Amino acid sequence: MHRLARSGGSRELLHWVSGRAAGWAGLLDGAGTVLHAVDRGTDGTGTTAAALAGAYAKDIAGLDARAFSFDHEQHTALLLPLDGPDGAAGPILAVVAPNPLPNGLARLLSDVATPLALCWTAEEVESKRRRVELAESRSREAVLHLLMTGQLSIAHQVAGALRPPLPDPVRVYVVECANGRRDEVARICTELSGGRSWIVRCPVYARHLILIVPTDTDTDTGADTGADTGAGPGPGSGSGSGSGSGTDARAEADAAEHRLGLRVAEAVPECVVGVSADLPLPDTATGYRQAFHALAVARTLPDRHSRFGSTPDPAVATGAAGARWADQLLHPLLAHLPRRAQDPGSQELSATLASWLAFSSHATHHLKIHRNTLAARLRLIGELLGLDLNRVGDQATLDLALRIRATPTEPRARHRPDERTPAGTPPDLDELLRAPAVREWAAQQLRPLTGGPETPRNTADPLATLRVWLRHEAQLAPAAEALGISVPGLRKRLTRLESVLGRSLLQAPSARYDLWLALRSLDARDG
Repeated sequence: MHRLARSGGSRELLHWVSGRAAGWAGLLDGAGTVLHAVDRGTDGTGTTAAALAGAYAKDIAGLDARAFSFDHEQHTALLLPLDGPDGAAGPILAVVAPNPLPNGLARLLSDVATPLALCWTAEEVESKRRRVELAESRSREAVLHLLMTGQLSIAHQVAGALRPPLPDPVRVYVVECANGRRDEVARICTELSGGRSWIVRCPVYARHLILIVPTDTDTDTGADTGADTGAGPGPGSGSGSGSGSGTDARAEADAAEHRLGLRVAEAVPECVVGVSADLPLPDTATGYRQAFHALAVARTLPDRHSRFGSTPDPAVATGAAGARWADQLLHPLLAHLPRRAQDPGSQELSATLASWLAFSSHATHHLKIHRNTLAARLRLIGELLGLDLNRVGDQATLDLALRIRATPTEPRARHRPDERTPAGTPPDLDELLRAPAVREWAAQQLRPLTGGPETPRNTADPLATLRVWLRHEAQLAPAAEALGISVPGLRKRLTRLESVLGRSLLQAPSARYDLWLALRSLDARDG
């Protein structure tokens, strides 16, 4: 009995009692609702026995006794109220067995009452703890969603009841864990960051943790991945140690020991860590994308840790002309009024579009909606904007427009629009991509593939591979057929390009939008 209580809890004890009684055994609350039940009887009266026990449980509420026995036709019901925590009323142990009852059954129930009550109390405490943890996890996920959609004031309000407070500025980490170890790694990250990290279990990828960390938590100057810089990985990027800022080797080694990402990777050998640049809190969405891209590079490094390199932002490079272009493009969506109260409005549709562009079909997990709901919203968005959301080009166009609208007005104003565009008249996309700042950004995007030291040296032209893949809507099978190679062969090529570019291609958030825009800018310039 005590062995069952330690190893299996209340369910195993009920299973054992039911077998000894050759009948039905269960735990019920005061209203007669069955909490747990096991039927090992041979007469097939389990449902009837449960109803009978429930009716008797309601009848004993006003009776002053420690045990009850009721006869009903060919069965006898034995009921024992159990003690709850701190003297409170616990559940009722009920056994319904055919007559004649086995010898010693009443004494057996008296003996099992105490360990069963203890098991039930422990299980209730554990259940409440899990509900509290789930509520906190969902609250943190909600705060992350608010930060990703730019609703900073509401995020601070929701986060006020949790700890630690939201930092500013921040560094975003994406930690990829082994299956089943995410909770353990979350505890390790909390300890290593001194409890100062805002840790969220990713709602999209079951193996990912997202950490929002104060920039002064560690001295992680890290190894840039070289992404978007046009110079490829910097010195030391292969080991993730970085080159520091002119310090000697010993000081650099000491700094490396304090990097949160490296310490997480060292503490849990299966972990891979991607780290963003230091950013203001309102740019959390950008930080997440950067950390996700750095994660793709970190998978190929010995220390399983990489930090995103500095990069210009195409949303800023487009300047004021880009702001006018984005406002005009998105106007039908932003001005949409639902026909019915239960239909999604413009804000909900915009959030759906942003989530889908970032996570593709995984947006259902991010938004907590059914896939049919997602498909219906995307159809409506496509109709409102007059775009085909199945095309990478239209996806990239919308992604750029949403990023421009999310960019603060002041940084945009520092860039002059293309002088060929009359003031107040929104340019088209090609005019926008021909602007000098955008062309410079595009060149930096593609430089690792156009002759830099990190350009892959093999018979396959990496730029041609990228063009064909994007031309076939980033679909592996048709792109592989067009290139005359197998799907696994194309996947290997794209994986190599991820390391060279320092960006994720095959998993969302993917760099395919930026690369499509960069190639379009290159073609618009040449044209």
